[in-house]
Amino acid sequence: MDISVVVPLYNEEESIAELHAWIKRVMDEHKFSYEVIFCNDGSTDHSWKVIEELAEKYPEVHGISFRRNYGKSPALYCGFDRAEGDVVITMDADLQDSPDEIPELYRMIKEDGYDLVSGYKMNRRKGDPLSKTIPTKLFNATARKVSGIHNLHDFNCGLKAYRNDVIKSIEVYGEMHRYIPYLAKNAGFTKIGEKRVHHQARQHGVSKFMGWNRFVNGYLDLMSLWFISTFGRKPMHVFGFLGSIMFFIGLLAAIGVGAYKLICLYNGNNPGLVTDSPYFYISLTTMLIGTQLFLAGFLGDMISRNSVERNNYLINKVI
Repeated sequence: MDISVVVPLYNEEESIAELHAWIKRVMDEHKFSYEVIFCNDGSTDHSWKVIEELAEKYPEVHGISFRRNYGKSPALYCGFDRAEGDVVITMDADLQDSPDEIPELYRMIKEDGYDLVSGYKMNRRKGDPLSKTIPTKLFNATARKVSGIHNLHDFNCGLKAYRNDVIKSIEVYGEMHRYIPYLAKNAGFTKIGEKRVHHQARQHGVSKFMGWNRFVNGYLDLMSLWFISTFGRKPMHVFGFLGSIMFFIGLLAAIGVGAYKLICLYNGNNPGLVTDSPYFYISLTTMLIGTQLFLAGFLGDMISRNSVERNNYLINKVI
């Protein structure tokens, strides 16, 4: 099979049939063998009924329906798990992503040799509010800096293309759909490209995402992903190092407090009790925090060593 189109959706009953007709027209024109997997994320409207009707009429249509709303990442994860096409295309169901982009995305994967191609909505619709556009720009700038993927301008664009082994090698969870390029890079798929795509106006319904909320959650997810990818298998390297530094700083400070009292006593002065000095408590607190950080790293290392995933490495080829 040439292409699997994975479409996560939530309350998009008005656009599903139109989107499928558009995809079908493009696929038939280019004679692709394909499937369309609609992932219904617990919609409360008639989205699933529309998908069932399409599946009865068109054999290429498949559907997955959650009992409740889990989020876009779980919907993509289940869609990826069932995708069989050599190239997997993801797009939103709100008709803002154009299926006319599919042939070129497919060509970039198959002929140009990209592992992943992300869409770039360079000329966003004028109707998008500032509460969406400003956080998006800040979010993308932060994601480029942290991930090291400097050639991507729109990490959160729903229109992306992947080689099949890319989506089978990564785990999309929580709200990590924003960072699929980063997940792919961490899995060893480093040939990541970008294509400028046309941004359609939303024809039905309303956006399901709020700008500033998306930026805050996205920033926290990015920090979590960076830490896990960097120190996930070696937590002692960060917690143990920081704990040791803090402990020795506190120890030196405590020695300084004690040395100061001994010098005062030697010179016949009365320095008072050591416990009267605020520096004593600061040094003691620093030593305790350092010890806790060190123990956190030790426990994290023990958990990592006993994890069933500790030796789960992605192998590209075996001869």
